[in-house]
Amino acid sequence: MPRVNVPPLTRICLILCTALSILAGALRYRAWISQRSDSDSDSDSGTPSDSQSFTIPYLTVVPALSVVYPWTFLTSSIVESNIFTLATTLATLFYGGKYLERAWGSEEFGKFLLVVSIVPNFLAFVLYIVWFAVTGNSVRSFTTICGGIALQAGFLVALKQLVPEHTVTLFKGIVKIRVKHFPALFLLVNTLSGPVFGTDVAAILAWLGFLSSWTYLRFYKRSFPDLGSNQAPSLKGDASEIFAIAYFFPDPIHRPVAIISNVVYNLLVAIKICTPFSAADVSASNNQAQARDGANLSTLLGHGPGSRVGSARVESERRRALALKALDQQLHAAANKNHSGGASAVLGETSLNHQEGQS
Repeated sequence: MPRVNVPPLTRICLILCTALSILAGALRYRAWISQRSDSDSDSDSGTPSDSQSFTIPYLTVVPALSVVYPWTFLTSSIVESNIFTLATTLATLFYGGKYLERAWGSEEFGKFLLVVSIVPNFLAFVLYIVWFAVTGNSVRSFTTICGGIALQAGFLVALKQLVPEHTVTLFKGIVKIRVKHFPALFLLVNTLSGPVFGTDVAAILAWLGFLSSWTYLRFYKRSFPDLGSNQAPSLKGDASEIFAIAYFFPDPIHRPVAIISNVVYNLLVAIKICTPFSAADVSASNNQAQARDGANLSTLLGHGPGSRVGSARVESERRRALALKALDQQLHAAANKNHSGGASAVLGETSLNHQEGQS
């Protein structure tokens, strides 16, 4: 039986997600049993029981309660409320985590996980507090914010950046979808499910996860060029044209989305949250995007002949190769300089001898 190779940080996330979800389920079940006992005793005494939701404010984000448990902005993303969402999140972490951690390395993957976990949960917390303050609906302040929806949105954005043209085949070839279309479909499904099924938390987390991950990858994440390229050793963000936010949506709405995003971008630049891209940044990012057009998921997922073993070793090998390449370029430059200097000296000596012969 082949050994399943899972990178270390992905393995930790899988274990934590399983353990915390089981713990949360056990605590909810115990609270339900306790409430049933209280309800029976209240019925016998003629006192009506107080109905309440089974919240766990020290594991999940509950706007009215979790302000004293700041770690929940991180743990909430890996706590699921039922077996179906748990299976979905575990599959997301297993397949998406394996690919991204091998492509970026554990350190960069860890930074990405922190961004797409903490930022969406915190913004959702603020949104529900404001919702309660405006409407006075106390139910909103006790809403449980948890689940891996934001992580799933973030992983789809990252895959769209790395392997946009890869085609995923479903139902034995009946349905074929390119990776670059998944973020828009994910947002559409979760947006429609909000008013239809009352899953407003999932809809809000989907959009916040999408925007947070895109902003981080677009403006802040450090990326390394492919070997053999003449780009700078590292780039901050992804200034490529096809990674603009408008290209995540269908063609008919590209222009209105681009207009709105440009206004927001100019505002963020004005208040110094974002740094404008230079022409060199755009050119380098476009080159990287073109190089990724032929990338395939199976290579880094471990199904192809070029599969990578161990993200740390891959990262160290790549950086060593980059360092050797830079050293080689410096040696060539020094050799060329010495060669040109020697040639100039020879030419000067020849010219001097020629003048002496004439005299």
